[in-house]
Amino acid sequence: MQKKVSFVRRTSNAASAISVAMTLFMCTSTAGAGETPQAASGIVSAGVAARTPRPNLPDVWLKRGETQLFPLGWYDPPADDVDLQKLADAGINLVRCGDRASLDRAAKCGLQGWLSLSVQQGATPELRKQIESVVDHPALAVWEGPDEIVWGFTAYSGLQKTAGISKEDWFEQRPNAKAYAAKQAADILPKMREGIALIRSLDPRKRPFWMDEAVDSDLRYVRGYMNSIDTVGCNYYPVRKGEFDLRAVSAMTDRYRAVGRGKPVWNVLQAFSWHPMVPERGRRYPHFHESRFMAYTSIAHGARGIFYWGSFCIDDQKFRESLYALTSELATIQPFLTSSPMPSVHAEVIRDLFEPEGRGVRAVARKVGDDLLIILVNEDEHRHLAVDVRGLNDWNGRTFHEMYGTDEATVDQGDLAVRMKPFEVRLYCTSRSYETTHRNGREFISPEADK
Repeated sequence: MQKKVSFVRRTSNAASAISVAMTLFMCTSTAGAGETPQAASGIVSAGVAARTPRPNLPDVWLKRGETQLFPLGWYDPPADDVDLQKLADAGINLVRCGDRASLDRAAKCGLQGWLSLSVQQGATPELRKQIESVVDHPALAVWEGPDEIVWGFTAYSGLQKTAGISKEDWFEQRPNAKAYAAKQAADILPKMREGIALIRSLDPRKRPFWMDEAVDSDLRYVRGYMNSIDTVGCNYYPVRKGEFDLRAVSAMTDRYRAVGRGKPVWNVLQAFSWHPMVPERGRRYPHFHESRFMAYTSIAHGARGIFYWGSFCIDDQKFRESLYALTSELATIQPFLTSSPMPSVHAEVIRDLFEPEGRGVRAVARKVGDDLLIILVNEDEHRHLAVDVRGLNDWNGRTFHEMYGTDEATVDQGDLAVRMKPFEVRLYCTSRSYETTHRNGREFISPEADK
């Protein structure tokens, strides 16, 4: 069964090639906990303060031997082995697998796999048999439950046909939708917990268990299984023909850090154009710089893994190459992505006289050995010509190089001054050795963007 798709508006859907669940997403990112969110075109703001992680929560990083890996996941591994190796060479380290044979195939390319299980049926003999068939496989790294399970019995558009319940019934909290959801939850959630408990009892390696939900899945019911899992995932795919807002991805991350009470969040991002599935959304792939923004705004807001869904319907290979350029970039800075952030480092925008209000610039700094990487994300649709990166007192006099760019800046009195274009991402590092050589695709612009 294909993964259901989340989208931005409460509108009726056209019939599509696959089952598509459209979700309302009504929040944009906040500049920080407690700050007032700014409204963005087409989306209603609703600030979410990300909760501080609880102590002793595992980071749930992947490992290759003793090396920690930042999860870079891919839902639809290519059928051809040569293409699968290209995926691995582009930095992807985790792919969805269905059985032992697909895990064997992943292992040959140096990949690890995650396996989706129907734990919503409970601790059945069939589930036990499926677990036992793969539990000893060295390439198996992660277990996953049913995709968007809560969305499926609350706001899924397909309920109109199967249960006579519309999305509006759920959003308006009408009695029929509430009663249906409560009945389904009472049956499904206890069985899910039982199924996950069975996996725990049969897995000596104690692999992490994760769930991916729609961006606005109901808090109460998601919390009904949250204590049983290790990692929560969420998905949102904003790019389409016409108006959209990339910043919704950061709000998604904030929301699920709060929903998961600080558990690691793995974001599922857009690897497709909507046109094969929902033709009225138009043909429009994310540009490279848009894909890059979505990945780094996720990281800047605390995501601990990046996954890509929808590649099965890519019909522009230049777009695929642009994603590989991005995943290769992320894989090359992996040592920084698995290290601890330096909370003292932050960015402040010194506004021009006529510069509008905005969300500002997010800064994340990570140290590996003697090197420091600073990730800067301009979350505004306007430029900032005076961004002051502060908290770098230990790096006074050090020169930072703009990765994949030409700028160089030296720390003075603990500060680094930079300039940023609208929705721009900049990486500054003390060494260029963390740049990938995979550059093809970095200039990708969807041909349909201006048509």
